[in-house]
Amino acid sequence: MQRSTSRDLALIATFAAVVAALGVIPAVYPFGGAVPITAQSLGIMLCGSILGARRGAGAVLLMLALVALGLPLLAGGRGGLGVFAGPSVGYLVGWPVAAYVIGWLTERGGAPYRLAWGLGANVVGGIVVLYALGILGTAWRADLSLTAAAVGSALFLLGDVVKVVIAAVVARGVHQAYPGLLRRRTVPDETPVRA
Repeated sequence: MQRSTSRDLALIATFAAVVAALGVIPAVYPFGGAVPITAQSLGIMLCGSILGARRGAGAVLLMLALVALGLPLLAGGRGGLGVFAGPSVGYLVGWPVAAYVIGWLTERGGAPYRLAWGLGANVVGGIVVLYALGILGTAWRADLSLTAAAVGSALFLLGDVVKVVIAAVVARGVHQAYPGLLRRRTVPDETPVRA
């Protein structure tokens, strides 16, 4: 098991702050829904896309721990343990899982970062995985059927597709500027692929 370095800890703290900062953008409750549309899911995608699985999930867990302690870091100034009992609990629980999945897939793609691969990783983690957990949580806490919760989550889809594109484009730029964040992709004979 690799030990965390000071660089890893700095990246985790920085990206936890990025997710928190995206909470400053006001939340939108479409049609009076129970779960808000926020910019923070973009931060989750960036955590996985840029930091990878372990550090990306670590950044999100740090941010959620601060929220649990009562800091108002979620969109709309929400914080405290009560947010984990509301209809958005599935999305909150899904955030570190989504960041991990995005990061894991990004790491499988290796360096140099490929935009198409990054788009796919963000769709799988940031939409498929996050929606699956979010819908389950909403259905449970809002006492809805899974179908009703899934239909309600469809309001988020267009915005999340835009966030997927933004996250992948930003991640490509960051990985071009800091190529050491991802391991180089190799072909079957273990020869590094040239960029």
